Amino acid sequence: MIRALYSLVMSGAQPLLRRKLRRRGEAEPGYLEAVDERFGRYSGPARPGALWIHAVSLGETRAAAILVGALRRREPGLRLLLTHGTATGRAEGARLLREGDTQAWLPWDTPGAVARFLDHFRPCAGALMETEVWPNLTAACARRGVPLALANARLSAKSLGQALRIAALARPAYGALAAVWAQTEADAQRLAQVGARVSGVFGNLKFDAQPDAALLDRGRAWRQALGQPVVMFASSREGEEAEFFRVLQADRELAHAGRARGAIDATAPGVRWLVVPRHPQRFDEVAALAAQAGFRVSRRSGWSDLAGPADAAEIWIGDSLGEMPLYYGLADVALLGGSFAPLGGQNLIEAAACGCPVVMGPHTFNFAEAAQLAEAAGAAVRVGSMDDGVRQAADLLAGTGRPAASAQAALAFAGAHRGAAERTARALLELAAPRP
Repeated sequence: MIRALYSLVMSGAQPLLRRKLRRRGEAEPGYLEAVDERFGRYSGPARPGALWIHAVSLGETRAAAILVGALRRREPGLRLLLTHGTATGRAEGARLLREGDTQAWLPWDTPGAVARFLDHFRPCAGALMETEVWPNLTAACARRGVPLALANARLSAKSLGQALRIAALARPAYGALAAVWAQTEADAQRLAQVGARVSGVFGNLKFDAQPDAALLDRGRAWRQALGQPVVMFASSREGEEAEFFRVLQADRELAHAGRARGAIDATAPGVRWLVVPRHPQRFDEVAALAAQAGFRVSRRSGWSDLAGPADAAEIWIGDSLGEMPLYYGLADVALLGGSFAPLGGQNLIEAAACGCPVVMGPHTFNFAEAAQLAEAAGAAVRVGSMDDGVRQAADLLAGTGRPAASAQAALAFAGAHRGAAERTARALLELAAPRP
């Protein structure tokens, strides 16, 4: 009964979805691509039997890329169906495609759209990445005998509370999954509370990511040539950048009030500030915020690959996709985006794999265990506010030997938690294998 009511609401909201897609498409044209697929209408033939992986957005697609690599090592001729929900996810996913693979939007979760999706593609099995559990989708897969897993699964305490408030809808949705492979024991316990049958705790796929060596080396070469410390605000989110610029602006005003240096510059003289926004559609906005705060701005899109960042600018903006290893190589320490506002934090594992220590704010519930382990290993430091974060980063730079020691701790932390990709690939291939 509750799912019928949910389906009615989802069906009635379709005109609103079309309007939202048009608005999003004004800023990100990718949202205007193949709009009919959002409603389960697909053009062209589809060869049945592909292994289906759903990665809603950019972060999930990057995790899926690690899994795809492990799957292809085991089954080189594997055909994949990749589905997404955001334009950045779809653009990133296109880089994973090989001959015989297919890419599409996952449809809006109505019974008709889901049925058309499954009728068209007829996958042998599917894996939803991390959190994407939809009631009609899981029910339809279970009814049709399509094994559907939740891979790299996580569920924060906040999300658990939300799911339990709609338990009549959430429990059947999680219960219909054929397998759930959790990142941590804590995730497994929370997933079980909402009705999932957890099949294993495999760890976080993102620990198995290998940063692009060429990009990492280029960033490190730029840092060495610069000869000045660099602090990066990595994967910053809306609202956080304005607070970050406020802290830097206030410190500059201390210097203008008659002091030779502000508190930050006195601790770490000549520090350079790099901001890499989480969402590419906000690159222009963040650059404008920095300029409005009175800072000279230079953007990565204007840099030479040989010369590197513009030395005269006070704020550098990392306005490119796929270059996080370069930015982490350039930085001595990184502030963790999404952790200074109640957004749950972004992925700190990539920073660790690049040997870049992290200063994180109070909000890391999306990656709670990884944040705790990083802190315990000396790869990350937790602070309570943006003011404290900026000053802690400067303190790390100032401490004798501390940046190098923290970088080594970050690399050791990343290396100690690998292996989830092979475990997940093996389990997913077993799930997809034909039953006798």
